[in-house]
Amino acid sequence: MTKALMFMGTGSDVGKSLIVAGLCRALANRGLSVAPFKPQNMSNNAAVTEDGGEIGRAQALQARAARRAPVTAMNPVLLKPEGETGSQVVVRGQRRASLSARQYWSDRAQLLPEVLNAFEELSATSDIILVEGAGSASEVNLRRGDIANFGFAQAAQVPVVLIGDIHRGGVIASIVGTLAVIDREDAALVRASLINKFFGDPALFESGKAFLVERTGLPCLGPVPHFADAYRLPAEDALALEAYSAGQGSFHIAVPRLPRIANFDDLDPLRAETGVTVTLVQPGTPLPRDADLVLLPGSKSTRADLRALRQNGWDIDIAAHHRAGGLVLGVCGGYQMLGKTIADPHGIEGAPGTSEGLGLLNVDTVLAPTKQLRLERGIHLNTGQELLGYHMHMGITSGAGRARPFARIGAEPEGTVSGDGLVMGTYLHGLFAADGFRRAFLGNAASPDLSYETGIETTLDALAAHLERHLDIDALLALAAEI
Repeated sequence: MTKALMFMGTGSDVGKSLIVAGLCRALANRGLSVAPFKPQNMSNNAAVTEDGGEIGRAQALQARAARRAPVTAMNPVLLKPEGETGSQVVVRGQRRASLSARQYWSDRAQLLPEVLNAFEELSATSDIILVEGAGSASEVNLRRGDIANFGFAQAAQVPVVLIGDIHRGGVIASIVGTLAVIDREDAALVRASLINKFFGDPALFESGKAFLVERTGLPCLGPVPHFADAYRLPAEDALALEAYSAGQGSFHIAVPRLPRIANFDDLDPLRAETGVTVTLVQPGTPLPRDADLVLLPGSKSTRADLRALRQNGWDIDIAAHHRAGGLVLGVCGGYQMLGKTIADPHGIEGAPGTSEGLGLLNVDTVLAPTKQLRLERGIHLNTGQELLGYHMHMGITSGAGRARPFARIGAEPEGTVSGDGLVMGTYLHGLFAADGFRRAFLGNAASPDLSYETGIETTLDALAAHLERHLDIDALLALAAEI
């Protein structure tokens, strides 16, 4: 029989994703077939799966930690925010609809059978499934129709470990308070609490653990000290962008922080380079004049983000940067913005219409209902270096500029390069993870020794060892229930 254990948080960003990733690697190291699972996720950082869909970036990383190929069953419902009050709804890896928050919350219970089917599908090939909840377990106002936290746990009868972040302060109250406000039937599923992100001497929390055990009647695991190398792993939550700028290298990359920035882990390999400085430029701040490269990232709402770009005056900064001989690269939505027009005749991103682009590439884009989701392997034409990545977009880009492609995938041209060679656009996400291409693109600013993918593996192993030292993993396994 497959076992399962679910990890919920007293709040958002308490470290659920990292705990599950570390446990996936630790259990895989013990010879177990382990699978990650998140019933419902909300993120614009997504990954393409081998079965031709998309899932949250955290579940893709957890699958990698488990040494398994990511599949859509690992995250059956993915919400990708498109505006302040609405999201694109992705079910089993495919876009199903764009709904307002009110529409989704009123109808989401209808997705529970598909969530349970995905869970059952994973159980057929796993010794244990580690389930990650979403947001806070104590949001009782959202309990009715829930499929992300206790709604799922009750339907699948999966026991729960409740994680609290001690670094925020008030961790004892957050755990005791969560158990006090949730329904009695839900509280009965909680088997233990876990203290995460501890700084200092763990012995100082012994009396706190004793209080929690006495007050809740549940074992208290941890505390797990802060894992300092977590920044080396791809982040999913947009909260990571608050401290995303990095480096003091001579090659300066400026990235406008668009309101609906997507797949920003494209930047992670650049941040890892010691010869590179990455500046995430906040709204209201001009692009730095000393930038060598302006990189326009992916966007979940390209036309709306293009309006925001102009409202911040970044279009003027980009034009001046180009006139001065600076490089400009657009990835996915950023590529579309660099063209002449972006048309949305079907109203995919909002009201139908056409937006004028930045005009730095001689191409036009038409947004189409069918999303293109593919893992790709290609060649960068300027350097001859191999590119590995994925396509995840809903636009079709055409025009005379396509005669100068950025890359070639098989026999097909990919992307566009301007006549002067300074402006480049590509739909290929993840391109900078290819060490050879990154080194050729950055020139002397790149480290000859940095292997980005090897670094991810090393960090996952270090995270697993960290949890083995500070958690009683055998005690955790004993809490899991057979399903």
